[in-house]
Amino acid sequence: MNELNVGVLNIASLAISLVVLVVGLVLWFFVNRASSRANEQVALLEELLDQQKRQNALLRRLCEANEPEVEKKETVLTAEDDEEDNFVRLVAER
Repeated sequence: MNELNVGVLNIASLAISLVVLVVGLVLWFFVNRASSRANEQVALLEELLDQQKRQNALLRRLCEANEPEVEKKETVLTAEDDEEDNFVRLVAER
């Protein structure tokens, strides 16, 4: 009778070990899958950032090439201009 209990305990221990192993493998699968998807998204975002930087550089070059040369005129601020500037600073932005 004592030998029967030892055999049952061994089988129960083995079954629990197998269940823990299966649960661990399933968890590892989903974590690994989420990690690889996150890595793919990061790679795509980095590629988009690189493309945006290239587009910005191209736009700057185009704007500089098409910019007409304007003579700088010195303007004298009057009291009215100064008051208008102060008023604009007080308006809250939305």
